[in-house]
Amino acid sequence: MDIYLIISLLALGACTGLFAGLFGIGGGGIMVPILTLLFVQHQFPAEHILHMALATSMAAIVPTAIASLRAHHKHKAVLWPVVIKITPGILLGTFAGTFLASYLSAKPLAIFFSCFMALVALQMVINRKPKPTQQLPGSLATAAAGSGIGAISALVAIGGGTLTVPFLVWCNVALPVAIGTSAAVGLPIALAGATGYVVNGWNITDLPAYTLGYVFWPAVLLMAAMSFITAPLGAMLAHRLPVTLLKKLFALLLIGLSIQMLITVFGH
Repeated sequence: MDIYLIISLLALGACTGLFAGLFGIGGGGIMVPILTLLFVQHQFPAEHILHMALATSMAAIVPTAIASLRAHHKHKAVLWPVVIKITPGILLGTFAGTFLASYLSAKPLAIFFSCFMALVALQMVINRKPKPTQQLPGSLATAAAGSGIGAISALVAIGGGTLTVPFLVWCNVALPVAIGTSAAVGLPIALAGATGYVVNGWNITDLPAYTLGYVFWPAVLLMAAMSFITAPLGAMLAHRLPVTLLKKLFALLLIGLSIQMLITVFGH
């Protein structure tokens, strides 16, 4: 790898960790568009660039998910019975979602990613939370919800919090506990997603060196190293800065990055 790519990945990891700590979200919305741009610039195989960006982003979420899970567990904000119920569906949905993502070409994947991130950005701007209307469903229904959350998470390389938190709040789970439980659910999503992308890219022969399946491991290691440093800083700033205004600015950033990814994919 050249020094430009190394510095870019370190900077991307630092930004991802900062925003993850500040807003309590996964880094897929930032990592995927930037990784796509970097992979294009370094002439990675065009037909696999977006799959590699999704896979690498998903693998990079694993260490962040572990750190987040531990922090919320210490605050007793994780409903472990819910995690146990939803995890089978999460694993199935996420793993299956990677097969669908690998089957799709870059352009429809880019459109789906950008539309989903636009909805995430809109939700951040209006800050509308679902009204609690019922209790948590049984094991089968919870697992089914997990399958849907996992499948979408695999397609857009997120840790699932964007979907898991509203689902739990809708089921009358207090918001802090919903966030903590979502953090715990993020780990099986990341593990199943990364594994699925490794399996689906296993027989692809024209990928760059140090790539396992679709996962470009140098990027994972460099980004994870920096995100571990900056995530606590983001969490500290969350208690000192006007987060409502920052969320609106971050939403604009997500939309801008998604548009840039569309330009990169369709213009390549």
